[in-house]
Amino acid sequence: MVIDYIARGKEVFAHEIKELQAVAARLDHNLADVVDLIYHRSGGKVVITGIGKTGIIGHKIAASMASTGTPAIFLNAAEAMHGDLGMVAHGDVVIVISNSGESEEIVNLIAPLKKMDCPIVAMTGNVKSSLAQGADYVLDTGVSSEACRIGLAPTSSTTAALVMGDALTVCLMERRDFRPENFALYHPGGALGRRMLTRVRECMTHTVPTVYEDTLFRDVVSEVSTKKLGITMVKSRDNGYTGIITDGDIRRAVQTHDDLQSLRASDIMSHGFKRIGADEMVNDAMELMDLYKITTLAVMENDEIIGILHIHNIYGFRRR
Repeated sequence: MVIDYIARGKEVFAHEIKELQAVAARLDHNLADVVDLIYHRSGGKVVITGIGKTGIIGHKIAASMASTGTPAIFLNAAEAMHGDLGMVAHGDVVIVISNSGESEEIVNLIAPLKKMDCPIVAMTGNVKSSLAQGADYVLDTGVSSEACRIGLAPTSSTTAALVMGDALTVCLMERRDFRPENFALYHPGGALGRRMLTRVRECMTHTVPTVYEDTLFRDVVSEVSTKKLGITMVKSRDNGYTGIITDGDIRRAVQTHDDLQSLRASDIMSHGFKRIGADEMVNDAMELMDLYKITTLAVMENDEIIGILHIHNIYGFRRR
């Protein structure tokens, strides 16, 4: 049998999108109630439990919540009945994921969770199931069919649970006014974390290429080439730094001037230069670079240039 895999793949996408649209259309007050429940129980955590494929989805939801300001853990439902229920504290919010809502391991959790005074949120495809009936809140993730032709492999149903978890996570982020700097705090090893938590002085170079306003063109080229930062600062003999020359300025000079030997730094420099404080955050430096479409900033401390921050310094930096 010859299968058009591209066409079949598009059918799967279309099928799951249609199912997600149906789930979205059924969203009701339960979602808002669960967001408020989790937000206001600041002393506890969210415990997400499931087994099999829903367990994998639960892992992801717990990880997303934990990294965006909502303390959360995943608990395997089967292991919970053999001692791991001790991971749940009195009053924790427990989100139980089960498409059928009738799995024995899932149903057996309801009674002990109620004894622990844990609000139960059912994320289920069967709103009439034992799980739904025993829960305090129900998030309906029911789908009419899976994407596979035999209708057995969890596809649309797990996607619906995943997106419901994303909806909860995003709503909680916005309820908490979760900001990029908060995200960086929970992701110190990632690129965003390094940018948001790293100060300019930590990744600048202390080399400051420098020429004077009356420096000859050939010596300007030598300074830029030798220091390998693509720029040189320009200094007055009397009044400190007055401008900057980039390798772009040098190329333009070559294209527009016939007598390069007579050129001085003052003839091709840009007056003034963009700067940033040594104790500013790298993310602020990147925003400044983006704003002015530049790749280099002079690093200042006490009105003195103490280094140069180049875009390569940022991307090459790794926190030790």
